[in-house]
Amino acid sequence: MSNIKKIYLNKKKKIFIEKENRKIKLKKLCNTGFNFPNSFHCNNTVKNILSLYKKHTKQELKNININIKIAGRIIKKRVMGKASFFIIQDCDYEIQIYIKSNNFQKNFYKDYILELDLGDIISIIGIIFKTNTKELSVNCHKIELLTKSLHPLPDKYHGLQDQELKYRKRYLDLMSNNNIKKIFKKRSRILSVIRIFMEKKNFLEVETPMMHSIPGGANAKPFITYHNTFNSKMYLRVAPELYLKRLIIGGFNKIFEINRNFRNEGVSTRHNPEFTMMEIYMAYSNYKDMMIFLIKLLKYITKKICNTSTIYYDNYTIDFKKKIKKITMINAILHYNSNIQKSDLKNLKKAKKIMKELKLLIPSDISLGEAINIIFEKTTEKKIIKPTFITSYPIEVSPLAKSCSKNKSFTERFEFFLAGYEIANGFSELNDAEEQKKRFKKQIIKKNKRKKKNIHYQYDKEYITALEHGLPPTAGLGIGIDRLIMIFTNQKNIRDVILFPTLRPIEI
Repeated sequence: MSNIKKIYLNKKKKIFIEKENRKIKLKKLCNTGFNFPNSFHCNNTVKNILSLYKKHTKQELKNININIKIAGRIIKKRVMGKASFFIIQDCDYEIQIYIKSNNFQKNFYKDYILELDLGDIISIIGIIFKTNTKELSVNCHKIELLTKSLHPLPDKYHGLQDQELKYRKRYLDLMSNNNIKKIFKKRSRILSVIRIFMEKKNFLEVETPMMHSIPGGANAKPFITYHNTFNSKMYLRVAPELYLKRLIIGGFNKIFEINRNFRNEGVSTRHNPEFTMMEIYMAYSNYKDMMIFLIKLLKYITKKICNTSTIYYDNYTIDFKKKIKKITMINAILHYNSNIQKSDLKNLKKAKKIMKELKLLIPSDISLGEAINIIFEKTTEKKIIKPTFITSYPIEVSPLAKSCSKNKSFTERFEFFLAGYEIANGFSELNDAEEQKKRFKKQIIKKNKRKKKNIHYQYDKEYITALEHGLPPTAGLGIGIDRLIMIFTNQKNIRDVILFPTLRPIEI
């Protein structure tokens, strides 16, 4: 047996013994009447205590004699004969607890306090003071176990080392790594800032269905579920677009939704099957107006979160005050790939040749527009570092966008790229019902021809009926919230900004 395997088995055995010992302790406690008490109420937090009293001198604290009631998880223990020092953690703040045996009834210190383990959640009542080393502490005169932890804590200094374990057991990651908490606090703050901005701009936040009878609003594979009462298949939504535009037709002029979308596709550092999107719709505007709006939103977030116009991601500096580049999809391909010529993107045969060289799958019925889009995704997207609007998307990959007036093969659509990521997608909405029906039918024929599983694609006829009642000139925008959070928290993997990312099931 190798040394590594021996170490692993010894560690596993040690953890098992530790857990069994803790179970025995809990059983003894329960026999004495312990029942996970829930009547304790804190009158303070560690964060507040540190903020108010850290700068006080020993004498000042002695004079004011502050009595506090706090609770937290034991993360460190140091026993020194008839006195002990515990460190407890309340959220992401820590404080030292001084426990002297003389403050308690006979044998309580030995039989109760010293039997407490790392990970146990306790309540403390005591007086704030400073030790001789000037560390703010609590002189405990009452202590109670609230919850017994049956598992040893992760290493406080190194945290969880197994990256997948961090995702599977996020609660352990949060216990041992305050930086992770900071990421998710920042995520919450960003979402709050976005909502404040939208409200200031007089947008109404709405909610639309998460289960659809017909998947639509984006060209993506849906998750299938089943409605027992209706005896029919349902689909987790791939996008809320068609429902949101119904609301614009109904008379709302400015709306947005922040919610989950579900796409039954690949998992990577950039993709999670369940992800958060914000979709925005603004009547009497076009895609150019939405570009301006997006930059205003990003500037506002940056100012509120970073207190500047600049953010730093990886080795890149991103300044939203600088002029934002705009370039068509075709020109972007040419700019970032010197081996591709303009003539290659005007001819389907030549475009297929490029795809073949890139070892890409080529559907037999692929169109030139689809080929250009695939070439762009595979050769160009990740190279776009500075904030950039890519415009003029082919009509074949933009079935809901209005055609350009000068060239009907392309649409009034943009995608916004940052540090190699597509962050947002927006366009002038197609509001010609007959043209929309025609495009839907064409799209459905192709999707059903290419389908591999038991999904029979249909288009949303009710949406067409709604569109026939008249959709005003409207611009729409979708923002990938998770990717946006990645940029603002300087993370390289989308799983690091989602509390519980989708993972492969493990065999039990």
